[in-house]
Amino acid sequence: MRDFYAIKPGAPVYMREFGFYCLDAWAEQGHIKRPEEFADREALTAYLDGVFGFDVSGTGGFWNLGWAEAAFFPCFEDKVLHTDDEYEIVQDFAGRHVKCFKGRRNGFMPEYIDHPVKDMRSWEEQVKWRMNPESPERLAQFAKLAPGVVAAAAEGNVIRQVSVGGYMFLSSLIGPVDLLYKFYDEPELIHACMQGWFELTDRMIAKAQKVVTLDELFLTEDICYNHGPLISLDMIREFLFPYYQQLLANIKSRQLDKNRTLHFQVDTDGFCDPVIDLYAEIGMDFMNPFEVASGCDVVRTAAQYPELRILGGIDKRILASTLEKIDRELERIMPVMRARGGYIPTCDHCVPTEVSFENYMHYRQRMIEYCE
Repeated sequence: MRDFYAIKPGAPVYMREFGFYCLDAWAEQGHIKRPEEFADREALTAYLDGVFGFDVSGTGGFWNLGWAEAAFFPCFEDKVLHTDDEYEIVQDFAGRHVKCFKGRRNGFMPEYIDHPVKDMRSWEEQVKWRMNPESPERLAQFAKLAPGVVAAAAEGNVIRQVSVGGYMFLSSLIGPVDLLYKFYDEPELIHACMQGWFELTDRMIAKAQKVVTLDELFLTEDICYNHGPLISLDMIREFLFPYYQQLLANIKSRQLDKNRTLHFQVDTDGFCDPVIDLYAEIGMDFMNPFEVASGCDVVRTAAQYPELRILGGIDKRILASTLEKIDRELERIMPVMRARGGYIPTCDHCVPTEVSFENYMHYRQRMIEYCE
């Protein structure tokens, strides 16, 4: 992992996966154990590491500031609002009203019907108070996480702080369509929400920095789609960057080890090329997952941005095709990227159910040959 961050040319390549949508299908086919057989996520991860030849984590950190939604304490009540023979509409933990298959909440994209923030009043009455950094539940969660992170740091692991990014946060509050109107019609609401995001994020990271030095800030942003960013570059600068810049400055000023480099990773799906230079302006030096179907190419990007750390870029569609196509794609990517350094190869999103176990195991064997 340290060689990856150092972009060390020719170093052995760290092996992991972005995630899986296919484990249930592979278990049903008898290839692997069922995920529910394991006591917790850590036990499942250790098992998959052995099956697929992944490296041990080498990382530790705080995952207490959200992923695709805000980190609420307390969350909204999870309840069924309406049901029929085939579907049900539920209020989820993030306050959204979503349409799901009856009796099944996961493994597919639900239909989003409503979101909790409509205006300044709903932000203040329904949401803002759930982002109190001093809530007893939040402090208890931090106290439970901290010893493990301190132990990971003592072992020399890379320590990262993960947080939902501003755009993903806003989209979960307001909805992806209505949000685009709010940037124009109610910019003061956007800034109020982002100020709430900043205050929670900054204060919780300050608590983390009292016990460890951070190696990385990781924001889940998802600000791009198949043709580029969902809002203009000027709007990113106006509505997101002031809060990001202040957060990064505060983190750097609080580091226990003043000589440690703070890396900044941005996770955005879609065609990310148009925002690489933009985010680099405020210190982004690590990006994922470079979705090939949207036009991304890690070989092209690596040549254009030699200081950028890259994760992803293995076309999920090719993994679902033939062994010959898999071999050709890896031959195109891996020798170049290993020679450069600073690359962690993974599927360009979670491995879909269309990828057969046989194809995936062939891919893993080839990756071991390229990476060790």
